[in-house]
Amino acid sequence: MTNKTGYEPLTSIDAITAGLGSVGYISTREISTAIYLAHNLRKPILIEGPAGVGKTDLAASMARFLEAPLTRLQCYEGLDEGKALYEWKYGKQLLYTQLLKEKLGEVMDGAATLDAAFTKLTSFEDLFFSETFLEPRPLLTAMQQEAASVLLIDEIDKSDEEFEAFLLEVLSDYQVTVPEIGTIKAKVPPLVILTSNNIRELGDALKRRCLHLHIGFPEAERERAIVRARVPDIADNLLTQLVVFVQGLRDLDIRKQPSISETVDWARTLILMHANDLDEDMVRTTLNVLLKHESDIAAVDKDLRKLTRTSAAS
Repeated sequence: MTNKTGYEPLTSIDAITAGLGSVGYISTREISTAIYLAHNLRKPILIEGPAGVGKTDLAASMARFLEAPLTRLQCYEGLDEGKALYEWKYGKQLLYTQLLKEKLGEVMDGAATLDAAFTKLTSFEDLFFSETFLEPRPLLTAMQQEAASVLLIDEIDKSDEEFEAFLLEVLSDYQVTVPEIGTIKAKVPPLVILTSNNIRELGDALKRRCLHLHIGFPEAERERAIVRARVPDIADNLLTQLVVFVQGLRDLDIRKQPSISETVDWARTLILMHANDLDEDMVRTTLNVLLKHESDIAAVDKDLRKLTRTSAAS
């Protein structure tokens, strides 16, 4: 795998950590090690964990850090190879058919026998199903990159088991098969990152082909660093208070724990509201930024004063 820098930034784990930090992603030793191994072992990474902890953002950050193109395949129920791999440009094929029909006399000129005519037509049929008329979708686009790239297969657990099985060729050999054309192998194998929110259990065949990485909710120190990187204007005391509050919120029995992205959104909200410190009224007014279910907001109400005072005292 080479890009215009020769992928020099991936020569050590520390270099990866520093490089991700330069584009605003606060990595950990485990995350940087997974990237380092994926590059050197030529294996995809399957990242599992709750929604909003930075799985997708890791792929985007790697692309920015490496100055490489990012190709994203968003998975969903019913996704098939036609949407993920390729489609035919039917409009151009139709125009080609009409043009061939108009020129049929010229094409058949000199074909004295039926076999000769058939041979000539066969050559045009091959062109009809060629890369000229192929519309690449994300997987094929990643295989056709001329230099290093990042392929993100996002929320693979939302796809069907049939599609998961279809991916095995891509994950094993960095190639795809188009029945009418044949096998198309990656010119430069991409760095492949799959994400899963654990909606369903993934198959063993897929897991065997990937390195595994779990990203959970961060400890307080890393969450402060993440918010600081994304919201540089926040005051130190407010940053400390909001992180203590969010960390306490995640310890409660609620339906959906606030994600890192929601912590960042709350930090931006508090700045917009000109907050200098957390107080109960401010928290109650903006709690819907952190919690997305009304039942969670109601459940947290009895603990709101205690959480706010604990964070204010930090």
